[in-house]
Amino acid sequence: MERNRSDEKSRRKPSGAAVQRADLTEALYRAFFEEWAERGFGALSLERVAARAGAGKAAIYRRFPSRLAFAEAAISALGVRIALPEAEHPTLEEDIFALLLRARAVLRHPLVRRILPDLHAEAARSHEMRAINDRVAEARRKQAEQVLERAVLRDELPARIDRELALDLLLAPLYWRMVVRGVTPSRDDLALQTQVITAGLKAANRHHASL
Repeated sequence: MERNRSDEKSRRKPSGAAVQRADLTEALYRAFFEEWAERGFGALSLERVAARAGAGKAAIYRRFPSRLAFAEAAISALGVRIALPEAEHPTLEEDIFALLLRARAVLRHPLVRRILPDLHAEAARSHEMRAINDRVAEARRKQAEQVLERAVLRDELPARIDRELALDLLLAPLYWRMVVRGVTPSRDDLALQTQVITAGLKAANRHHASL
């Protein structure tokens, strides 16, 4: 009987410090992004990240074997939130406007605006960071692809549309303005941008149909 009790204890789930608490993981992610935004990835210190999160460095290494693995996990978690499904709107133009509004909300966050240029710089030097950077872009493109799919189903765009070009056209102008130039567009600016993008996509559609 004693052995059975011992076996039962050994099968119990770990508790306390042995459990990777979700709230602590979130705090570590926030601290990681704050440290990255403040100092750049090259000078990022995991000791300072742990201190910002009110944890010990061991809490990081129980979750992530390296700084790069930490970056990948944090950005992947952020990417999932960014890629939440968009509500459908009646027209392509309304869908594009809603997409740009959501993208603006993400890109105007002060941490995002400071981290993204540094992420691009690191990606130019590191294959591993290039892969992480590509995953950030993929999260946005998946959301934009839903807009194209709905437009095809409504016969606003052809099924054979050049999707890579269309996806570039949907988000690249806003990204250039906000991340490269550091300018936050107003709703009126987004409305005008939406009209131009919609017209461009439909013009490409007409050109494609005439070939």
